[in-house]
Amino acid sequence: MGVKDGSARSRFSALWARSRWPLLLLLVLLLLGATVVAGMAPHLFSAPKAAPAVPAWQQLPDRLSDTKAVLPLDGEAPVPVPGEVARLLNQTLRPDGPGDISAVVMDASSGDVLFDRAAGAARIPASNMKLLTAVAVLKAMGPEARFTTRVLATDDPSTVVLTGGGDVLLGAGDSDPAAVMGHAGLASLAKETAAKLTAAGVKGPVTVTVDDSLFSGPPLNPAWSLDDVAAGETAPLFPLALNSGRYAPGVTTGPRPQDAAATAAEAFARQLAAAGIEVRPGVERGKGIPANVLAAAESATVSDQVDLMLESSDNFLAEALGRMTAKASGKEATYDGATAAVRQRLGELGLATDAMELADVSGLALGNQVSARQFAEVVRAITSGPDPALRTALDGFPIAGLTGTLDDRYVEAGTAGGAGLVRAKTGTLNTVIALSGYVVDADGRLLVFSFIGNGLEPGAGGNKVAMDRSASVLAACGCRG
Repeated sequence: MGVKDGSARSRFSALWARSRWPLLLLLVLLLLGATVVAGMAPHLFSAPKAAPAVPAWQQLPDRLSDTKAVLPLDGEAPVPVPGEVARLLNQTLRPDGPGDISAVVMDASSGDVLFDRAAGAARIPASNMKLLTAVAVLKAMGPEARFTTRVLATDDPSTVVLTGGGDVLLGAGDSDPAAVMGHAGLASLAKETAAKLTAAGVKGPVTVTVDDSLFSGPPLNPAWSLDDVAAGETAPLFPLALNSGRYAPGVTTGPRPQDAAATAAEAFARQLAAAGIEVRPGVERGKGIPANVLAAAESATVSDQVDLMLESSDNFLAEALGRMTAKASGKEATYDGATAAVRQRLGELGLATDAMELADVSGLALGNQVSARQFAEVVRAITSGPDPALRTALDGFPIAGLTGTLDDRYVEAGTAGGAGLVRAKTGTLNTVIALSGYVVDADGRLLVFSFIGNGLEPGAGGNKVAMDRSASVLAACGCRG
């Protein structure tokens, strides 16, 4: 037995020597597995946390509507009780620190005032000014108007003239019919020009000149702060420009070209060379023969440009549209001509303009003075007025929490109720915050509003929140008392 027992122990020892490392590895893996399972146990055996509630109006529809048009609002929807609107807005529409906020809420259909806090007081409106420019250019030119950039010939067949027609949204590449910025492209103009020159036997070298005489007066508005210009808020204005006076279409901040017309002409010269024409270096200013058009490209429609201006709050584009409004109104295409034309067109809409002070048409100037009531009347003219041309500006209003200058707002608990519902033009300067727009309330009533704060604490985030919360209150309002 002893011999057998010893032999068995020897065999076991040999087996253990061969298998201990795989067994130890298995033991380690089992221990690790137990640790992971233990860590997961609370999640495996407890109920999962409920997903945050999503408001019904922000949920995706479960089916496509089969309606062929947008249904009209119910004309019999109840009008909010002014006292109830005042009770709610007096709780939310408070400045964060010094300053004050004037405000008005109106029933869009009747024009009845539902809330009035110093609504007739003259205020610095910041970029809410662009609402005035929008209705003025639509009134003066119509929503389907386009601006044409031309390449003209001269008496010298080796000289071509890139001629501005008011389109400051030119693209460097080929024309893109689906785009607003870049609808007309310099590469397409260059290819068409090269074909005409080649057919006429012009081999080069060719001199490229630029005609920017459509606009007159100083290219910079003296009412603007030079610090704002240096920061790229705007730039000297010309009747043709690439990317709304930017170096690239995706760049929206920082320095801008100080001679947008020359910059566009230089880009055109490069495209002409790429199309096979020898081009002399440098760009000059000159004029062509209007009857001798080598190439032409049309801009996006005025309504599309207005929408872009409102959604992105583009100062350069606003001023260009103001100059074109002046031209269409028989005035000089200067800064003064633009403000005079905007005032004229607002008067044609029946708005009282005597108390207005207009220093520019983009809202960058601190010299502008317009009341909240006047902005509400402009919004009402767009939403509910008798001129259907103005209705085309509706798509340009930024949508709360989704598009344009409101895309990063209405995300807090106190404002999220207005996300997707409030549509409004923003305005921001150092001590100025403004918000003017429209909303359909919980009862289906269309309301227009304007909130303008002046003398505010620079950088105080609570002022935007106060306005956003107040607009959200209107969206949720079933204010029947």
